[in-house]
Amino acid sequence: MGLLEAILVAIVEGLTEFLPISSTGHMIITEKLLGVPDDEFTKLFTVGIQLGAILAVVALYWKKFFFPPGGNVHRIRFYSKLLVAVVPALAIGFFAADAIDTLLESSLTVAISLIVGGIVLLFIDSLFKTPQIHQEEEITYKSAFWIGLWQCMAMIPGVSRSASSIIGGMQQKLDRKIAAEFSFFLAVPTMAAATGYKLLKSASVINSTNIQLFAIGNLVAFVVAIIAIKFFIRFLQHNGFKLFAYYRIIIGTVLLALIQSGTLSR
Repeated sequence: MGLLEAILVAIVEGLTEFLPISSTGHMIITEKLLGVPDDEFTKLFTVGIQLGAILAVVALYWKKFFFPPGGNVHRIRFYSKLLVAVVPALAIGFFAADAIDTLLESSLTVAISLIVGGIVLLFIDSLFKTPQIHQEEEITYKSAFWIGLWQCMAMIPGVSRSASSIIGGMQQKLDRKIAAEFSFFLAVPTMAAATGYKLLKSASVINSTNIQLFAIGNLVAFVVAIIAIKFFIRFLQHNGFKLFAYYRIIIGTVLLALIQSGTLSR
């Protein structure tokens, strides 16, 4: 992977991480189209580049993470809910790490997941029309756990961590904005754990050149993710998910055509 490829993949990560369109799926396809070698560092970069996106959430919501209204009591509750919500992903990620790595090589999995997820998003707004939770403080530990279970679906490339956790939040009666923001918050421990585990597992492939690519990629992802998060929250408050649904279905269909023609490997 060269510098230009790393920057392009990082831009894709920053743009797509918090939109319900699957950042991992888009990065996998981008890497294949750019001809990036499918080696151990590429797999590490695909996961580790999420660190920049994590920091974007913390930067935008720093008061929520460090100085929430209500002081230490609310801070403890906030962290506790995130801990409860991240447990399912930690457990499944630990025991299914090899299977997940195998799926990261599959363009066909990404294409099918994009289409199926797009069809689901077409009906989300009509399915959950009467939200009852309009503040993060109202989220119960039980709801946090269920949202965490929904998030686990995103271990299949193309599903989208953002989409699955937002749908989980809306299924638990959160309104769209709160479901999206809780999805952002949940991304921090989830992606930090995934990145840390992958770094430890793949430490042998890291050299001075790779460290530079990793650092530049994360910086780019950080800046782009900040812009994407601000856009998504504003858009979601006034619109539903249909635009993202149509996008997923179109992109997934195009990918299937590319795979069928042999332009893109399976």
